[in-house]
Amino acid sequence: MAEILVRGLEPAVVQRLKKRAKAHGRSLQAEAKGILEQAATLDMDSARALIERIRRKLGRKRMPDSTLDIRRDRRR
Repeated sequence: MAEILVRGLEPAVVQRLKKRAKAHGRSLQAEAKGILEQAATLDMDSARALIERIRRKLGRKRMPDSTLDIRRDRRR
């Protein structure tokens, strides 16, 4: 099995990954591995198909403006 080393990650990124790993009940390494494996399996055609399924599911529903929520989240 191959190994990779990721250098220069911002401490905030590592903290978010640790928090995500804890929420999923696994180690930081297992969480990063899972993220990479998932990202490597999703090609552009699959991503477009997924987006289209989500759009059909949502239909023409009006979604609330999330700008304020995003700004609050960025300040955390």
